Amino acid sequence: MPDDLIGLVVLLVGLAILIGLLTSIVHIIREYERLVVFFLGRLQGGRGPGLVLLIPFIQQAVKVDLRERFLEVPQQTCITKDNAPISIDFLVYSKVFDPVETVTAVVDFTGASQALAATTLRAVIGDIPLDDVLAKREEINNVLRSKLDEVTHRWGVKITNVEIREIVPPRDIQDAMNRQMSAERNRRANITESEGTRQATINVAEGDKQSAILRAEGERQAQVLRAEGFSNALKTIFGAAKGVDDKTMTLQYLEALKALAAGASTKWIVPMELAELTRPLAGVMRAAREAGEGSGKA
Repeated sequence: MPDDLIGLVVLLVGLAILIGLLTSIVHIIREYERLVVFFLGRLQGGRGPGLVLLIPFIQQAVKVDLRERFLEVPQQTCITKDNAPISIDFLVYSKVFDPVETVTAVVDFTGASQALAATTLRAVIGDIPLDDVLAKREEINNVLRSKLDEVTHRWGVKITNVEIREIVPPRDIQDAMNRQMSAERNRRANITESEGTRQATINVAEGDKQSAILRAEGERQAQVLRAEGFSNALKTIFGAAKGVDDKTMTLQYLEALKALAAGASTKWIVPMELAELTRPLAGVMRAAREAGEGSGKA
């Protein structure tokens, strides 16, 4: 082998060793990361963010991500308090707040969290009736989050949220729920229709009432006007009657008798009042006749 080729190989090996030493010595830690450092196996604590220098082969480090992560728990079959089997799958959101505890307290946080979530879910659902499981999803989320956080807190992990993604009841229960929802929709439709009919009836009755009131008011006004007209007519008649004396009335009666005499009737009934009214006229005529006779004698 030529000397220049051997030298090139040695140079490349030296560069590789140097790069390996540099990467084991120099560590650039991002803002959302931390290094948990061990010195000959003994915990030294967390380092970062920024530039961190370690002694090769003496100090070892484990990198921990502090960003929020989510764990998808696959569909689990649970038995409710009233012995109804349902399938539930959900998401668990968590965030590391103590990287040292996360590294030293649990071997596989993801696997441990998934097993813990499934066990906790079964325990929580077992204390709740089926109707509440279907209706109180938010409350179940809060209970799951609280119970999971009690355990993961000692691992240096905070459970920030739990979201149930899907609840699948058995087929017969789904059919019963569908029938119940259909009946409920029909009931609401009937109530809405009857309410509309009732309101329409009320509106028609109110319209009839207002119409009757207006008609009655119009009739009352008409009667008032007729009464006022009749009253004015009576006043006019009474005013004219005040200027009529007995002689005038007598002449009116005579004119009436004259009109009767012109008819075809041969018999008339004369009221007593007419005799009383013609008495003064007869007296006047008698006085005039006597006066004429007296002047003739003279």
